[in-house]
Amino acid sequence: MAQIEYKDLLDAGVHFGHLTRKWDPRMAPYIFMEKNGIHIIDLNKTVAALDEACNAIKGIVRSGRKVMFVATKKQAQEIVSEEARRLKMPYVTDRWQGGMLTNFATIRKSLKKMQTLDKMLKDEETVKSIAKRERLTRSRDKEKLERVLGGIADLTRLPAALFVVDVKREHIAVAEAHRLGIPVFAMCDTNSNPEEVDFAIPANDDAYKSISLITLAIGKAIEEGLMERKQDKDDQRVQEEEEAKRSEDLAQAKAEGESQPEATAAPAAVAEDEQEA
Repeated sequence: MAQIEYKDLLDAGVHFGHLTRKWDPRMAPYIFMEKNGIHIIDLNKTVAALDEACNAIKGIVRSGRKVMFVATKKQAQEIVSEEARRLKMPYVTDRWQGGMLTNFATIRKSLKKMQTLDKMLKDEETVKSIAKRERLTRSRDKEKLERVLGGIADLTRLPAALFVVDVKREHIAVAEAHRLGIPVFAMCDTNSNPEEVDFAIPANDDAYKSISLITLAIGKAIEEGLMERKQDKDDQRVQEEEEAKRSEDLAQAKAEGESQPEATAAPAAVAEDEQEA
């Protein structure tokens, strides 16, 4: 994993917390000092927490499971959606629809409806056969579903973990994940409760540069996990091929061994005939 240095975090403003009057006392272990009425995050704790989170998330991805990105605040939507799409991971950046995890069966019905509408609107004959008003209504329904559920269109089962940018803003997503036992990796600012998540990364969750740096670090860990999974599959395939070849060689050797006595019987018989003669 590419190591993020202290200076990178400093340049991105990861250390800037909220006003001291808005802090959550449970973030005290991650706060370095107070300056001009603002809490300053201890970046040494950030580096350690980020390293731990990246190692854990890499292991999850290496096992073949998905990580869902959740970031609905404006300054995080673009970077999170781009990184999730690049890694082919599910994401939610418009708004969190209640029950997206706990009522996943209903969400899958909505996804199926979205796919049906998409297929229908792409069929020229069907489009021509329905009234203009109905066509507009269905187009709006499809656009609404894509806006809310487009990031999880390919999700066939619950994700194995969540990466959340703002714990307070995404409290419903965090609560649903806890209810289902899904681990949560999250950026925690000084106004957040780090005890609500499994892997708290103390960081400024309002600045674009800070969000970008942490998200890209998590994305890099996921990418490495995907590469290791691919390597594991290649190694397994090579091993299976070697075992198959070994089994084939053993079978061939066994077959040759069984036919050997028959081959030596003929010369012995010839020798006996010559002796009698």
